[in-house]
This record gives sequence, structure tokens and C-alpha cells, in this order.
Amino acid sequence: MPCLEKKTMNKPSLKYCGIHSFADLKVTARSKADYLGFIFAESKRAVNPADVKSWCGQIATAGKKLVGVFVNENAGRIAEIAEALPLDVIQLHGDEQVEDIKRLKCITDCEIWKALHHERGTVETMEAFAPYADGFVIDSSVKGMRGGTGVSFSWESVPLYKEAAAKEGKRLFIAGGVNPDSIAALLNWQPPGIDLASGIEDKGQKSEKLINLLEERMYNHVFISE
Repeated sequence: MPCLEKKTMNKPSLKYCGIHSFADLKVTARSKADYLGFIFAESKRAVNPADVKSWCGQIATAGKKLVGVFVNENAGRIAEIAEALPLDVIQLHGDEQVEDIKRLKCITDCEIWKALHHERGTVETMEAFAPYADGFVIDSSVKGMRGGTGVSFSWESVPLYKEAAAKEGKRLFIAGGVNPDSIAALLNWQPPGIDLASGIEDKGQKSEKLINLLEERMYNHVFISE
């Protein structure tokens, strides 16, 4: 039976993404997550900004920062949504270029994170975006999918991404295939941030049981039960 060796490490930042219902927000608002993510792009977890604003008006999210995920969206539209909610972080998960981030920096006060797929040349891409991006989300590369695949990449590469992010003083989140059963293996690489969506879902909805299980294993480093 696997167990997580206790070791000295900083607590990773935790982001729960793909919140797409009032019930999802109620569950995640009670969690230990640092960031709550909403997808404003084509996705099975896509949400309407007006709905998110309504939900947030009914549920206290104090202490948690709100992240808006966008894919190849117009900068003006992103800034409009960011101000209306309001968002703390804009996460770009498409084919955006350095110029797109520079433009957003001029019209919003949000942090800007760039999501990148784990593949050859990703570290070099991080270096190109580093002068303008505030953070990076490294996700698995699955053909035809932007994210939320539930598939992990080779976490032996996490130290390379950590080094690249630390060198530039940027935030770093690891995504893809993270769930209560895999969290121990990922924590062995001491990622500074962890981002997950499907790993805490049951039948497409955020599960309080899975969230509690993941957080127990993540924060307390307790023996991992079956």
C-alpha cells in the first residue's frame, strides 16, 4: 500500500478549476484551495460570466482568489469579464502569444498566467513569455484537448519547470491527472502549485468527499488509505 514519506517542503498552492455550477462553488468555497477557476471558453465545464457573478454574490469566497480561464479570446472581452466579476488572475490556455499578454497587462491589473503543454521546447517557451507572464500552468499534451484531460505527464520533468519558473520569479502550477490517488507521487517532486479539475469530480460534479480526501493526503501527509 503506497504511503507519502514525510519531508520538509513548502505547502503547494492549490487551484480547483472548472467550477461550473452553484453546487460546485459551494463545495470548493469550503475547501482549502487558494484559487478557484472558471472556464470562459468552449468546454464541458464552460460557464457564463453572469452566472459566476450571481453565484459569487451568494457564496463567500473570501481568502480565495478567482481565476478566469480563456482560450484565444479578445483582450477587450477578457478585461471586461475580469473587471465585472472581479477576477484576480487571467489564465490563457490557447495559442496566445507574448504580444497578447503585453496587451492585457496594459488594460487589466490581474495576474496573467500562461498555460503550456508538456512537450519538447516548453522550457524555452516559458523563457519567452517570462518578461510579461506572472505564472505558468504546465499541463499534459493530449491531441485535440486544451486541458481537463485527467491524464498526467512525466512528473520527472517537474524539476526542470520548477527551475525555469524560479529563475524568472514566476508562479508554477502542475496540472493533468492529479487526484487523491496520484497526489503522493506528484508531491514527491515538490511542485510549488497544483491545479486540478476532473480529479475532484464525481459524475461531472465537484465532490466534497474527493476534495477532503485529497486535502487530507496533501496537507497532512497522512498514511494513504485504500
